[in-house]
Amino acid sequence: QVQLVESGGGLVQPGGSLRLSCAASGFTFSNYAMSWYRQAPGKQRELVAGITNSGRSTNYPDSVKGRFTISRVNAKDTVYLQMSSLKPEDTAVYYCNLGFTSALGNYWGQGTQVTVAS
Repeated sequence: QVQLVESGGGLVQPGGSLRLSCAASGFTFSNYAMSWYRQAPGKQRELVAGITNSGRSTNYPDSVKGRFTISRVNAKDTVYLQMSSLKPEDTAVYYCNLGFTSALGNYWGQGTQVTVAS
């Protein structure tokens, strides 16, 4: 079955950087677009980045455009999220899933906590 394991979160100061990883298994990774989402306490889960199966196209909401970069290595069945110029409002649990602009299924992993605070 589909398994997604996120890692790389932590506590970082405003303006800092983090790289998240999502290791996928249980499906043919190179056939699917992938995306990252986040959910802050009391808020709905939101898309923060998407990437096509080839990696040639990406999409970001305005809130993270220019600060976050999604990438993937199909040979490693892994998708990454490089986050820079982090702000306190980026604090959330971050998840990956299949899909480009919306989640393809209820494949949510445990997520990884990102806390931006001084």
